[in-house]
Amino acid sequence: MSWNARREGWKPQAEDAREDGDIDYARVIHSASFRRLQGKTQILNLGDSDFYRTRLTHSLEVAQIAGGLAKQLAKSFPKHPATEHLPDRSMIQAIGCTHDLGHPPFGHGGEVALNYCMRSHGGFEGNGQTLRILSRLESFSASAGANLSRRTLLGVLKYPVAFSQARNPAIAPKLFSGPTTLDIIDDQASKPPKCYLDCERDVVDWIINPLSEAEREEFQASDPKNGKHHVPRHKSLDCSIMDAADDIAYGVHDLEDAIALGLIDKETLAAALQDRCPSFLDALKEKYPDESANDVFTHMVEGLFSNSGTRKRFISRLVHHFITAAEYEEKEVFSEPLIRYRVVLQQPQRDFLKALKDLVAGEVILSPSVQHLEFKGQTMVVSVFEALQADPKRLLPRDAYAKFTAANDDPRIICDHVAGMTDTYLLRTYERLFSPRMGSVFDKL
Repeated sequence: MSWNARREGWKPQAEDAREDGDIDYARVIHSASFRRLQGKTQILNLGDSDFYRTRLTHSLEVAQIAGGLAKQLAKSFPKHPATEHLPDRSMIQAIGCTHDLGHPPFGHGGEVALNYCMRSHGGFEGNGQTLRILSRLESFSASAGANLSRRTLLGVLKYPVAFSQARNPAIAPKLFSGPTTLDIIDDQASKPPKCYLDCERDVVDWIINPLSEAEREEFQASDPKNGKHHVPRHKSLDCSIMDAADDIAYGVHDLEDAIALGLIDKETLAAALQDRCPSFLDALKEKYPDESANDVFTHMVEGLFSNSGTRKRFISRLVHHFITAAEYEEKEVFSEPLIRYRVVLQQPQRDFLKALKDLVAGEVILSPSVQHLEFKGQTMVVSVFEALQADPKRLLPRDAYAKFTAANDDPRIICDHVAGMTDTYLLRTYERLFSPRMGSVFDKL
């Protein structure tokens, strides 16, 4: 049972020079679900500017950073036993490009909305939807979706625990009980666990089939957390590289957008990072001794809030600082190298990156200006889903309705349809269904 196997038999043509990672990367890049990421929000509303990041540009950055991490690990630890098992560049970039495919319109707000809509039908979680897209919904094979290699799907499997096992039964999606005229989702109660969807259990069983029975059981273990859903315990080597790259892109590049937009000011950034970045300051002192006199911290802050060229230089230095801090972590409970080893950042850099992520979350993502849009998007997602569910024959597009009837009226098909919408497509569908203005059959979605 090779890690290069595919669920549906497929052999490259004799003259094809590509390896498995190259084939998987090509299928991801040419997939419809990857193209749709250009129309999905990263943090900012897509109408705000054509300069700031979308899910597509974020995914490309994650793929590039993941490739850099793999190269750096090979250089930093040439004799480590994990190094010979590192993925090639095409494979890790394929995994990086896929990591957000399952995110619905309007980001995490849309994810919460769809989990509420699917509360009686197996729930919804964005990473689980990514696996479903790649293993079921893409059209590169008869019934195996993109039909990627087993190892690539193992890297995509960010949380190897089923929804039904990861969820805390005491936490159920619901509406707020306070308002009397508005139906508002209880955001905290309706957040999904980190998991894969139970409907993909056979796919996950196939992915981890090369492992021993004991390793399969341990790999899918989770830990309870008081008042929260259960936390998956493990991830694969390739997935850990992608996850580190995602954290770096989120903490650094989303910070760059926030500064450029004026959503974070100099004083707030300085207060958040004071005493949280000694490793980076030491690196700046060593590598660029002529740039600042004594106060390296102030020099860094001023650089981030300087002109775009100076800011980009400091952003690049931050990314480099984190990539070169990658190291291996070993889980001795496993013998299979692809799950025995994983990649983490050294503790000082890990603490610094967490400070950056917390800053972006607190000052941007959780700000009222962003939350207003997330709330509105959440409301539209629920409205569109419930309208389509109420009368699918009348309202679903014909190709989606054919899949719905073929699946014995499974609401998961409606969920797939809504989750696959771009922000603009969802907005136009909502307007078409609910806006009082006059519409036309010639209005394009």
